[in-house]
Amino acid sequence: MKSNKPRTLQKNIEFFTAALSQCVVTAWQEDPAGVYCEVGRGIVEKISDDSVRIRNDNGTKSHYARETTMFQTEK
Repeated sequence: MKSNKPRTLQKNIEFFTAALSQCVVTAWQEDPAGVYCEVGRGIVEKISDDSVRIRNDNGTKSHYARETTMFQTEK
């Protein structure tokens, strides 16, 4: 049964599963006021201990630091 709630990704296996299933992942970072803002979305392409590379709809690739970014699956 599939949930409609976004799910936060933290463990390597969660990123690996998202990459294999090609589900859209959103990247969120805190602004100076401490509010999380979406900074990117796309398909997980590469995972390391320090960063995650996401490819968006137009093919642009962005790297996000795992330490400062929250990753979630879309609803």
